[in-house]
Amino acid sequence: MHIRCGGRTGSNEGDFGPVRDPYWLMADCCEPDGYDEKFSDRFARRVARRYRRRGLSRSSRAIVSFLTERGIDGATVLEIGGGVGEIQVELLRRGVARATNLEISTNYESQAAQLLEQSGMQGRVERRFLDIALQPEDVDGADIVLLHRVVCCYPDYKRLLRAAGSKAGRLLVFSHPPRNVVTRTVLWWDNSLRRLKGDSFRTFAHPPAAMLAVLGQSGLKHTYRWRGFGWCVVGLER
Repeated sequence: MHIRCGGRTGSNEGDFGPVRDPYWLMADCCEPDGYDEKFSDRFARRVARRYRRRGLSRSSRAIVSFLTERGIDGATVLEIGGGVGEIQVELLRRGVARATNLEISTNYESQAAQLLEQSGMQGRVERRFLDIALQPEDVDGADIVLLHRVVCCYPDYKRLLRAAGSKAGRLLVFSHPPRNVVTRTVLWWDNSLRRLKGDSFRTFAHPPAAMLAVLGQSGLKHTYRWRGFGWCVVGLER
């Protein structure tokens, strides 16, 4: 499905049901500083519980759809900021051979281990603690690179996407908030409140065209776009 990421599609549903509060849509993004505090054990438990009860979110399903339509049998996956790893589990079930998860927060590990055990995928996922934007040389490439709800958390999107693009052997898919008046206003208020509270977290709606330009420099071509209420999913191929 190819949908422009500038306006609404008419849906009033977010990733986990009806959207009533636009602030909620962006509340799970932040900059790396203080990552452990924001993405706490409680947050990880909530994400894992949602997945067990409801399966993948709409935006996550769009990511899986893009990848499976292009063939993933025997592929390797590198997910940057994969959290508890629910997308990895679904991709492994559909034919991916192995996955590597890069994380900054250590608070996801207990829930991630439980999901892997329950799905029987323990030996097929490597979980590492590393910021790829700062240490790209320490990360091996993969057939597929995935960043879901991650770019909005990182102030230097160019550095992050440049590093991610350099590791993608065949496909790269990422999500980002739509950059429109509503989203930018919500983020401005959110960041202003955080600043007043002395909270270092910041959220970003980076320019979509500029992000694609960075990935284009890595030889990746934009071929897919999906638009939900609060997230855009963008797929690229080499």
